[in-house]
Amino acid sequence: MQNTSHDKQEKSTSQKTALGHIRVLDLTRVLAGPWCAQNLADLGAEVIKVERPGAGDDTRSWGPPYLKDQDGADTSEAAYYLAANRGKKAIAVDISTSEGQHIIRELAKKSDVVLENYKVGQLKKYGLDYESLKQLKPDLVYCSITGFGQNGPYAHRAGYDFIVQGMGGFMSLTGERDDLPGGGPQKAGVAIADLMTGMYATIGVMAALTHRDRTGEGQYIDMALLDVQVAMLANMNMNYLTSGKPPKRWGNAHQNIVPYQTFATSDGHIIVAAGNDGQYRKFVQVGGRPELADDPRFISNPLRVQHRDTLVPILADMVKLKTKKEWIAELEAAGVPCGPINKLDEVFADPQVQARDMQITLPHPTAGLATLVGSPIKLSETPVSYQAAPPLLGQDTDTVLQEVLALPESEIAQLKSQGIIA
Repeated sequence: MQNTSHDKQEKSTSQKTALGHIRVLDLTRVLAGPWCAQNLADLGAEVIKVERPGAGDDTRSWGPPYLKDQDGADTSEAAYYLAANRGKKAIAVDISTSEGQHIIRELAKKSDVVLENYKVGQLKKYGLDYESLKQLKPDLVYCSITGFGQNGPYAHRAGYDFIVQGMGGFMSLTGERDDLPGGGPQKAGVAIADLMTGMYATIGVMAALTHRDRTGEGQYIDMALLDVQVAMLANMNMNYLTSGKPPKRWGNAHQNIVPYQTFATSDGHIIVAAGNDGQYRKFVQVGGRPELADDPRFISNPLRVQHRDTLVPILADMVKLKTKKEWIAELEAAGVPCGPINKLDEVFADPQVQARDMQITLPHPTAGLATLVGSPIKLSETPVSYQAAPPLLGQDTDTVLQEVLALPESEIAQLKSQGIIA
């Protein structure tokens, strides 16, 4: 393994992290890039988030709601910003100035990874593109995240998650059936193209770091929201590629499995996911309709899919006869996969979610404490490390410039007076 690009004291065995030897220069904002950077920070990397003086990441103001300070008043940190920026150090640098560009180049020389999500070609005019920084640090891993990638007819378009969900086919599959009330295309409840691009970018960065550690060679990573949206359609892609027929929307039902959908109980909704004939048989037995398991129209999954318009209304009437709690208890006892549809207050009150430490609390400079969501990555030997709450704008500018670049206080003060840093 080669030496890392920056000096750090070895952590004790109890504090070791997977990426504790890595420094990431994060030039991204909004969601896809910050999500990748937050994953790397959780895994122990030192992440330096670079923002515009005065304004910062757009999502800082994407509220309400905002984090409350210790007196109950709104802080400047929107909940949206808090979702994707824990564990980072924040510096404010105006990269449109030659002095700001020099600072970024010097930081890149001392970093292992650069993340950016500017429009195609935008950083080249500042001398902060991959080819420019590669001359300063040949083993640099440089990841660009855009809507449509670095080539192709759409490369220079701005990329927005909502638009990509439509262009990439996701919304053709999501939403109620066109022939039912409320039918039509529907986006996901979260920015799924952004989030999945952040996840794929994380994988790409770690693969590139592994290659660098084996060979000493850096590389460029070209991530596009549209590519990711297309790739993540999984079995629906293959349904089309094997049949030549674009899949339709099925709402809360499954195109290939019946019953595998939501049902209304007497007091709420449940999900029933009968993935095989045995589970279907147990489901109708619990519902007091065992004859439905032996009905020749419904005896196998292919037949249930063929006759779904006949079977599902019968099952829906059956499910309405019991409460949500009764159904879940009886189906779980029978071994039929099922579950409730929880609101977020119910999610974070769920004992399983609590047992998995999916809600965390970290010290925050204005709120006192910030309640955040934990990482789902559970590593036995190098567990995730929650290094800090999402930082205030420019919170670490002085510290980073002094410790990483060894700038004297007088030079930092002059850069501040010129508005180049904050």
